Formats: sequence, structure tokens, C-alpha cells
Amino acid sequence: MRALVLEEPRTPLQPREVPVPDPGPDQVLIRVHACGVCRTDLHVVDGELPHPKLPLIPGHQIVGTVVRKGEEAPQAIGARVGVPWLGWTCGRCRYCLSGRENLCDQARFTGYQIDGGYAEYAVADHRFCFPLPAGYSDLQAAPLLCAGLIGYRCLRMAGDAARLGLYGFGAAAHIVIQVARHQGRRVFAFTSPGDLAAQEFALTLGATWAGGSLEPPPEPLDAAIIFAPVGALVPVALRAVVKGGMVVCGGIHMSDIPAFPYEILWGERVLRSVANLTRQDGEEFLALAPSIPVRTEVRAFTLGAANAALDTLREGRLRGAAVLMVNDQRSGDARGNQEIFSRQGPISFP
Repeated sequence: MRALVLEEPRTPLQPREVPVPDPGPDQVLIRVHACGVCRTDLHVVDGELPHPKLPLIPGHQIVGTVVRKGEEAPQAIGARVGVPWLGWTCGRCRYCLSGRENLCDQARFTGYQIDGGYAEYAVADHRFCFPLPAGYSDLQAAPLLCAGLIGYRCLRMAGDAARLGLYGFGAAAHIVIQVARHQGRRVFAFTSPGDLAAQEFALTLGATWAGGSLEPPPEPLDAAIIFAPVGALVPVALRAVVKGGMVVCGGIHMSDIPAFPYEILWGERVLRSVANLTRQDGEEFLALAPSIPVRTEVRAFTLGAANAALDTLREGRLRGAAVLMVNDQRSGDARGNQEIFSRQGPISFP
């Protein structure tokens, strides 16, 4: 099968022909239709997350169909499934047994310690394969599996904040703003300074206000979510929230947080991180998304253009989310190296 392989961190992915993997007793073999391109993929490729499996096939927002399965897997052949970042947990530790499997010390992650979806086929633990809402195309479903799930978990951790700040307006923020607006919250969007296009995008999705990340909001926030991997935004966000407010760091990697005065944390402000996701997050969010309905704006690339997709994300030239089209009839067999299209399409739900 064709795959894009990371052989060493901080080097481009290499096109390779590799064997189709065999599923184990508790796994399914998935014919990959589409795979989202996530900032976490960048952290892996750029060497910011240590000790990846090498060589590695990245990608953890996998949409595909089951073509073979082990005897313990309940999925039907032909079932469409989505595979997220969290790819395996032990099921026995105190975290797994207390509903916090996202913190399992033995957890393994798709596209990091487990080969992922930048390939024609992938294997996955059947426990971490989600059925997907029928109203979403493969292209539109892929960003729900990480940008959507992490954004949803961050939003839950932000509590019932009526005035919510989003720092970094990329794939996760463009999804979570739709959920927040559906819940009646007012959203204030913070982008890279001078990124007027991203600010306009946020306003079209219902933001009350949009501006640069170093600007103060026009009114105090009840909570803020930081999606940008920039530690310097932590004290900025703490200054922007009211006493008793919450600042949630949503990324798996962030640059160092600078020292800040205790007074901006005092007043029972809370600073917390969000780590990974749980299957409960996935089940809740994938049931909620079509009821809103959440619409994902995507920019599609062929499998061979994975490096170009990563560059687009790295350079901040992406509106919404990037998705690789792999085995999908609408893009042929995706052997080319070109970008396919960019769109925000309406979704019809039964």
C-alpha cells in the first residue's frame, strides 16, 4: 500500500510502498478514505513530541471502512468508522477504571506510537473506533475526530462560561465556536496579530468580537480556551478573565509559559490543561454535532501532498482544517501531488 512515512523528526515525510497491516484479534483493518491533518501531527513531525515510533505513518483523524477484522471486533465489514488520537489504553489502571482513560500511563496514540492514516490502510483497536454520523461526507467528518473532540472537551472544562474567549482560531476553534453559539454563549476570538482573514472568518461563524491575541477583549471573559501552542498567551488570558474565571490550555504541546505575577491568578482563577480525549467525549460530541449541525470548513489535499498540507498549517495559511483524501472515488485514487479544492459545503441530515 502507499503511505507517507516519517523516518526521522524534522525531515519531510517520504512516500513509501509498505505491506498492508494484518489486524490482531481485537483490531480492525480500515481502508482509509480521508485523514485530517492536525497540529499534533506537526508537533510529531517537527520533533516537539519526544520518542515517536520510527519509522512512523502519521495521522489520527481517520475516516474509512472496515475491510477485515479480528475475532473480538464487533464492527461489521463495510462499517464506516472514525479513529481518533487515543488509540489504546490498558483498561485496568486507576485512570481507566475511574472514567479518566485519557490519562492512562500506558496509553498509546494513533499516528505517534501506532501507525496512522497517512496511508491507504490502517489498523485500529476496535474499542477506539467511532461510528460516524451519516450526514457528513468523509472529508467533512475527519476534522470532528480531533479538532472537534478536543474542542468539545475543552468547552466542557470551561464550565458554563457565558463570555468565552478562544485564543487561536484554527481547526478546533472553528468547530467549537459553533457548539458554543448553539449553547447561547458569546464568543470572543483572538487570532495572530494582523490576521484579518481569520478574524473575519470568526465573525462569519458568530463571534461577538474578533481581534489580535495581544488585544484586550472589549469586556471581561468568564473563561478562555487557548488552542494556539504559545505559552506567552497564558498570562494574557489570565488577565482577560474575571475572578473565578477559567483558562483552559487545549494543546498537547505548548512553548514555555513565562513567569507572571501571582495577582493575575489570584481571585480563584483556575488554569488547567486538557489531555487527549475519552470515548465518552467521542460518543457525546458525535451525537451532538449533527443536531446543531456543526459544519466543517476543509481544504483537501491528495495523499501525496501531505508535506504541502503540513507546510500550509505550519505557516498559518489555513482556514478551517486540512484533510488528506486517500481512497475516495471523488478524488480518484489520489495518486497526484496536487491540492484538490477548498470548500465549505452545506450538510443535509436525514
